Amino acid sequence: MQVLSMGQQIKHEQYGLGIVTESDAEHTAIDFDDHGRKLFVTSLMNAELIGDAPVNPLRPKRRSRKTVKR
Repeated sequence: MQVLSMGQQIKHEQYGLGIVTESDAEHTAIDFDDHGRKLFVTSLMNAELIGDAPVNPLRPKRRSRKTVKR
């Protein structure tokens, strides 16, 4: 398996549908719909690519800090 683009949709035999959140030569992180985030060894990962990688992948939203009034 190759390095995948962030936002690429995949289908994994065991975990189902997911979206690539990070990928490099060593590890690939995928956020699955039903199983949460999983980390794979890129060279050993076996998944089916679904569609094309998005042109402008969405970055995960950062949680804002809430201030406490005193």
